[in-house]
Amino acid sequence: MLVLARKIGESILIGEDVKITVVDIQGDKIKLGIDAPRELSILREEIYNAVREENRQAMASSPGIKDLVKQVKGEG
Repeated sequence: MLVLARKIGESILIGEDVKITVVDIQGDKIKLGIDAPRELSILREEIYNAVREENRQAMASSPGIKDLVKQVKGEG
């Protein structure tokens, strides 16, 4: 993991298309501004994990979906 120190107004670049800027720091929280292409999905990790878990539970409770996934993957 790369660890960087940044001050308010300073940025980091990821590739040529993503720029993350420190907008504000208050106590133990920072606000980040993210400039990225619209087609790039940006989610907070806890939201991503919750959606992934919901999808996993939906697949587990629906046997028809399991078969469909296997067919799409060429396993069935």
